[in-house]
Amino acid sequence: MQPQPQYREDAVLNVRDVDQVTFYSVAKRTMDIIGAAAGLILLSPLFVLVAILIKMEDPKGSVFFYQTRIGKNEKPFRMYKFRSMVTNAEEKLKELLDKNEISGAMFKMKDDPRITKVGKFIRKTSIDELPQLYNVLRGDMSLVGPRPPLTREVAEYTEYDKQRLAVTPGCTGLWQVSGRNELSFHEMVELDLIYINNRSIANDLKIIFKTFKLFLGAKDAF
Repeated sequence: MQPQPQYREDAVLNVRDVDQVTFYSVAKRTMDIIGAAAGLILLSPLFVLVAILIKMEDPKGSVFFYQTRIGKNEKPFRMYKFRSMVTNAEEKLKELLDKNEISGAMFKMKDDPRITKVGKFIRKTSIDELPQLYNVLRGDMSLVGPRPPLTREVAEYTEYDKQRLAVTPGCTGLWQVSGRNELSFHEMVELDLIYINNRSIANDLKIIFKTFKLFLGAKDAF
């Protein structure tokens, strides 16, 4: 079992500054809109190809999948992804909870039997995450930020963990480019707080650049 994180002065979030309107927040939102719009346009052929492949494997299933996630200030929103699992994946989850391969308030399983053949490829390359660009345009998410958790995950959060919900969640973040599923839940929280306390356009661009490098060869994406 992973030890509980320590309440270090340098790790605890200064919430007072989070909602302050600054040049950074305006620049970040501008970058989100431009980046998400450009991504949706440039990647539209890939969207069509993935949709065809998903339908070929499962004609009756939907192309897209959505979940209720928890965003900034614990506000729920609908997050979109390409469907990478069987249609009744949520119902089957209860049978697999005891096989969770990551500690803390998350569920990850490398050889999850619910994943389809097409799903295995688009998850490995993180292509399944691309529809979240629509969430970025809506303002539910940002290009860079903490991973948006599920409602059941937040129910297990401590007050310390909830600090990561003080900002808009992102499509990618410091956790994703620092080890992702090789890290524990508590390590993810620590990385999120480090990101929040040091957020800047320069740091966001560094994370986006690292994400592009990992995009086509993410070995630990499951």
